[in-house]
Amino acid sequence: MADTRDGPELHPMTEELATGRNFASVSTLLPSGRIQTQVLWVGIRDGSLVINTETHRKRFENIEKDARITVLIRDEQDPYRYAEVRGQVTRTTTGDEARKHIDELARRYTGDDYPPDAIKSERVILWITPERQTIIDQNVDLSD
Repeated sequence: MADTRDGPELHPMTEELATGRNFASVSTLLPSGRIQTQVLWVGIRDGSLVINTETHRKRFENIEKDARITVLIRDEQDPYRYAEVRGQVTRTTTGDEARKHIDELARRYTGDDYPPDAIKSERVILWITPERQTIIDQNVDLSD
C-alpha cells in the first residue's frame, strides 16, 4: 500500500511511527546543493513532527541556509513500513525547552536522560511542516 498526501496535516501512520522507537533518516541540503543524510531520533510535539539537534551541527547550518528537509521514518519492527515526509523547518526552539526535549527523546529511545557531557553546543528543536507525505506499507497488497 502506498498513500501520498499533500499538505501540512500529519498522516496517522507518520504520527504512529514518530511516536515509537523508530529511527529517522534526515536529509538536508549542503551549500553545494548536495544532500546530507543522518539517522536521528524523531518525535511529535504539539501535533508537529520534530527533531532535536545542536546549533553547531552541519544539519542545523544547512537548515539555516535552506529550510527544506526530508524525514524518512522506518518502522524498526517492520522495515517494509515507513513514512517519508518532505517539507520545511518552519521554526526552531532553543533553551530549556529544547534541553528537556532531548531528555524526553533519550528516555524513549534509551531509557535514560541524554548525557550532559555529550552536548557540545545549544540544543535546538526543528519543527517540520510537511508539504508532501508518502506512506508505504508493503505488507498490504492492493494489486489485482
